[in-house]
Amino acid sequence: MSTIRVLVVDDSAFARKVLRETLSRARDIEVVGVARDGLEALEKIAQLKPDVVTLDLVMPNLDGLGVLESLPSEHAPRVVIVSISDASSELAIRALQAGAVDLVQKPTALATDQLYELGDELVLKVKAAARARNPGPAATKLVSSARLATKPLSRFSPKRSKRRIMVVGTSTGGPQALTRLLSGLPADFPIPIAVALHIPAGYTHALAERLNSVCALDVVEASPELLLRPGLAVVARGGIHLKLLEAGRLRLDMEPHDLLHYPSVNILFQSAVDHYADGVRGVVLTGMGDDGLRGSQAICEA
Repeated sequence: MSTIRVLVVDDSAFARKVLRETLSRARDIEVVGVARDGLEALEKIAQLKPDVVTLDLVMPNLDGLGVLESLPSEHAPRVVIVSISDASSELAIRALQAGAVDLVQKPTALATDQLYELGDELVLKVKAAARARNPGPAATKLVSSARLATKPLSRFSPKRSKRRIMVVGTSTGGPQALTRLLSGLPADFPIPIAVALHIPAGYTHALAERLNSVCALDVVEASPELLLRPGLAVVARGGIHLKLLEAGRLRLDMEPHDLLHYPSVNILFQSAVDHYADGVRGVVLTGMGDDGLRGSQAICEA
């Protein structure tokens, strides 16, 4: 594809310098400008029309969420959040649900050379964002009354079996897609749901809480003591694989170690096939890359 035009938005002068230098090293990326706060970002977006914006969240005058909510619904740039987990995990999840396509976690909030560590991930996600489709209107606007969606599923007639599960995998654009999907399901959805999402560690607890607040289903972050049940959706913890065991039990571990994504969609899907056989229903949502391909093949074969 042609050169990707990027606007860097951050209230830290050092962070702007690091992000600009890091992105400029990629031959197919051009940093067309920088902005120091949300108001300047909106001016530069209108003036420069970048393909992708790297967006800090906590800024003076107008924060990152305010920038997202002010973007036009058509021909808006793709947005990659650059965030500190401890400082703004809840804000980051709201931004992802509002239309940001991906998230890069800063290794530090300090003005040190440690910020250069995000380089490869940042370039990869900016390139992926440039290829992503426009997510359209913010998902949060579509689900404000989702708690009312509690009517029984009259047309859903699963086989009479105790061994049924729905597994969901998603990546770039995942939080918004998950919000649209889960908020449309009723409280009495007849089988449990397990979700693997590519997102850095430290964000999935806030995501599960946000989803739970707008869904008729119960949505929680996965933990080993949980037991799966109908009407419950568990979201894999960022940074560790989620595996399904017998009798609705869960396992969280790092095996195998040689994968690109933790949690892995393939690992979740394969574990579902191992213990639920032909009772598995798989859903692959928005994203980039091929994680989930082998797991989906296993579901089809079962």
